[in-house]
Amino acid sequence: MNNQLPKDPVILLSYLNTNLRDYDGSFQEFCKRNQVEPEKITKKLEQIDYSYDERLNQFV
Repeated sequence: MNNQLPKDPVILLSYLNTNLRDYDGSFQEFCKRNQVEPEKITKKLEQIDYSYDERLNQFV
C-alpha cells in the first residue's frame, strides 16, 4: 500500500471517505491519484467489514 496512506483500517476508512467526498469522483480516481491498487485497499477495509458502494461513492 502507498506509504502515504494510513495503515490502520479505521483511520484509512475515514481518510478514504473524506477524499472520496471532497476530491475524487470515484474509488478508481482515488486509486489512480494515489498510485495504489484498489484490491489492497478493499482487502484492508474488508477486515473491518466495509466495502465500496459505488452509488454513494464511499465505503460503508
